[in-house]
Amino acid sequence: MDTRADEAVSCFMRGYNCAQAVSSVFAGDAGVPEEVILGIATGFGGGVGHTGGTCGAVSGAVIAIGLLFGTTGPDEKEAKDLTYEITREFVTRFAEKNGTVSCTELLGCDLSTAEGLARARKENLTRTRCPRYVRDAVEILEGVLAPVTSGQSTMR
Repeated sequence: MDTRADEAVSCFMRGYNCAQAVSSVFAGDAGVPEEVILGIATGFGGGVGHTGGTCGAVSGAVIAIGLLFGTTGPDEKEAKDLTYEITREFVTRFAEKNGTVSCTELLGCDLSTAEGLARARKENLTRTRCPRYVRDAVEILEGVLAPVTSGQSTMR
């Protein structure tokens, strides 16, 4: 039986970006159609639109956290605080495991430059390095969510 992390890696290897792959496997938990999540997450790949910023797998996890716990109104301070707490914990664990949340640092090249993008493509970096980050993001997020969601039938 495939794990959620396996599903995310499979999605990534089929051509979806890292943010789409991570966030989409949490769509059902959030009660949101997968195609909606895929659309929302599109621009976050490659460190946010190939700028080399925050890793798309990290962004995908933050999207999932927002869908599961985020606020829908300005007066939902407790939900906002919980969302921030879960996000901080996730980002901390991801950075501890991988040394950073920066796409540029994780890949070892800057996707925001033509040279960096060409190198990443020539060396197939997104296919050799990124599946690990996609897997890590899902597994770390599941670990962060477990104590928050245990015993609850819905997360929101």
